[in-house]
Amino acid sequence: METLAPLRLQRSPFALDDEPAYRAWREAKLADAPRSLAALVVDVHDPFALSEHERRALLQRCARFNMAIYRSAPGGADPSLPRALGRQLGLERLDANWLADEDGISPITVRAGAGPAAAYIPYTNRAIQWHTDGYYHPAERRIRAMVLHCVRPAALGGANRLLDHELAWIALRDLDPAHVQALAAPDAMSIPARTDDDGVARPEQGGPVFSLDAEGRLHMRYTARTRSIAWKDDAATQAAVAALRGVLATSPFVLQGRLEAGMGLVCNNVLHDREGFTDDPAAPRLLYRARFLDRIASE
Repeated sequence: METLAPLRLQRSPFALDDEPAYRAWREAKLADAPRSLAALVVDVHDPFALSEHERRALLQRCARFNMAIYRSAPGGADPSLPRALGRQLGLERLDANWLADEDGISPITVRAGAGPAAAYIPYTNRAIQWHTDGYYHPAERRIRAMVLHCVRPAALGGANRLLDHELAWIALRDLDPAHVQALAAPDAMSIPARTDDDGVARPEQGGPVFSLDAEGRLHMRYTARTRSIAWKDDAATQAAVAALRGVLATSPFVLQGRLEAGMGLVCNNVLHDREGFTDDPAAPRLLYRARFLDRIASE
């Protein structure tokens, strides 16, 4: 099931006509919502070989918050770490995007003058606005989970803000259920085609902001950028987009912090951004990112 309209899932908190299910889930979700990044942190001895206690602690946080942060000792720059860690959390289907290395892992570092990646903002030191990963992908390649491992932080800056997309959905539904209804439309948000010297490298991609998978779990596809994006041109969608921007600007559930060496984020593709940063030329910022078509496993 790809959209929220119409929904007929039995006792689903995301069914707009099932108020009792929504209220019960909402109360539990808000009562459990983390108020600081510390609630997400799990100390691990070796990310390549999690203990059962460490693995369960990460899975429990992802089940509750859709994200967790692991903290280990700084180590070498081994790009296989995100995939090895992901496998231990049930992540098998790696999305090897066109800017990733041959192993499917993307080294996130400043690449000024170094190939096509240099033209894309994640590979610069500039700030990145709120988004979920892979918002330009078709439905069959939706990014449902991500592992982001920090080898070296920037000399200054580079912190992230994080927001569980389920909490954003609650805020919008409480403002007006019509907002989530509008953003569940199959043509709510479109990304123009990407072209290169050979023509169309990626066709125009439309789709909903909010959708449900076959198990009734919420997925969000979003970018706050204002260029290279087209929103459905009707009053309901425009009102919903404005309301969502307001939620991202004012939500008390936004968490902020910086990944230091040896730390990493595992998440069900939650909303996130990145502040700009200044590199140490002798030791530039380096993170490894793996994106997956799976969600993190249940406990």
